[in-house]
Amino acid sequence: MAAPAPTAIDPRRALAEPLRWQWGETVFWLALLLPFVLAPTYLALASQIAIAALFALSLDLILGYAGVISLGHAAFFGIGAYFAALLAQRWGWQEPFSGLVLSGVAAAVVGYLASFLIVRVSRLALLMVTLGLGVLLGEAANHLTSITGGNDGLHEIDVWPLLGRFTFDLYGRTAFLYTLGVLFLMFLGARRIVQSPFGLSLRGLRENAERMPSLGVPSRRRIRTIYTIAAFYAGVAGALLTQTTQSVALDVLSFQRSAEVLIMLVLGGTGRLYGGIVGAMLFLVARDQLATMNPQYWLFWIGALLIAVVLFVPGGIMGGVKALRARVGLRP
Repeated sequence: MAAPAPTAIDPRRALAEPLRWQWGETVFWLALLLPFVLAPTYLALASQIAIAALFALSLDLILGYAGVISLGHAAFFGIGAYFAALLAQRWGWQEPFSGLVLSGVAAAVVGYLASFLIVRVSRLALLMVTLGLGVLLGEAANHLTSITGGNDGLHEIDVWPLLGRFTFDLYGRTAFLYTLGVLFLMFLGARRIVQSPFGLSLRGLRENAERMPSLGVPSRRRIRTIYTIAAFYAGVAGALLTQTTQSVALDVLSFQRSAEVLIMLVLGGTGRLYGGIVGAMLFLVARDQLATMNPQYWLFWIGALLIAVVLFVPGGIMGGVKALRARVGLRP
């Protein structure tokens, strides 16, 4: 008896399938609201986690999906943070939502210009170029004291209440809901991007950058586009930090911030979107608890945690969850 002919795969259905919202995702996002009820004293930390998660999400777009590693991604985070500060303090633009968009656009413009250099290098040269970009902007901000405030930074940055009603209070309630809401909307946008034909071409470039041009994919244009989008996401994250803390300092451009977001992404898992969110939660909660228990050596334990994840769960936390689901026969 002849074997049945294989069923043809409908490309539209194959692209639409990953975009279907799963019940587990609903549970995950609802669980993120629990600190508002169960831990109101930790809402300030929760808002910082949401900002870091958005920052990690921006890095995941270029590293996890396009294979472009960066050691200076804080450059775009810092541009967004300082631009939001200048908008509110120097130029009188204190409306928060439009301030987020404008700050993201400012970071995206710089990201677009930098992308022309990014696409010309790879491997070690790429690491050095991204690192140099971050150091360059950090030193520029340090010397332009009349604009950035130098080592003192910019403080007392006031923005209007959200929707004209909700002010940023000391308890962090408004900041938490604001940052979580922005994270959710930006996540939906990133989800649409990575599951589109454009996102699939990025994965092809990540896996085999030499072969994709022979298939008619404009590889450099694709990399420039996603690099610009990632810069926009990072700029919005930086602007959120400025608006919720009402201050900005040079550390937003530091190498340490670039290194920390890379650690978050490795902990959570690259190329999975949720990996950046989970990694940010794990890193910042661990840092908060370890710094309380052992202020002098908390970095030692963070390093041990990172090594353990890399050795025993190479795909990060989300990679481990996917492997576990596959082992028990659930849909990955």
